Amino acid sequence: MSVISWDEYFMGIALLSSKRSKDPSTQVGACIVDEDNKVVSIGYNGMPRQLDESKLTWEKGEGLNSKYLYVCHAEFNAILNIRNGSSLKGCTLYVTLFPCNECAKAIIQTGIKKIIYLSDKYADSVSTLASKKMFELAGVKLEKYQGRYSEVILK
Repeated sequence: MSVISWDEYFMGIALLSSKRSKDPSTQVGACIVDEDNKVVSIGYNGMPRQLDESKLTWEKGEGLNSKYLYVCHAEFNAILNIRNGSSLKGCTLYVTLFPCNECAKAIIQTGIKKIIYLSDKYADSVSTLASKKMFELAGVKLEKYQGRYSEVILK
């Protein structure tokens, strides 16, 4: 019998969560875990609740016709989805795509101390470089996921 590691388990949850996203080009999932290996929250990139999505776009377009103005990122949704006022202090975030600078701010503010990420496909973007700078200054540990599923290509 082959038992998967905690990292494989939690990244698997993040990957499965990403499949809930309706984004046709980038599906992202996140799983937040406490120091006792208990799942605290999960999230995926999607439009805010209660919005009529048919009146918004999933296109990369420009101006008001750009999904980037409306979509909540997986990490941000996972932070917002916590139940019963749970603390995220000291938690680990498993995420399928390295966090942007806006999500980095929320991650740092909540006290998450470690990020395990699957893909860093925007590594050279200003947003990602800013994230990495903030994480370094805040003492947030970063780890590229190397376990099972690491060969998965995210769409």
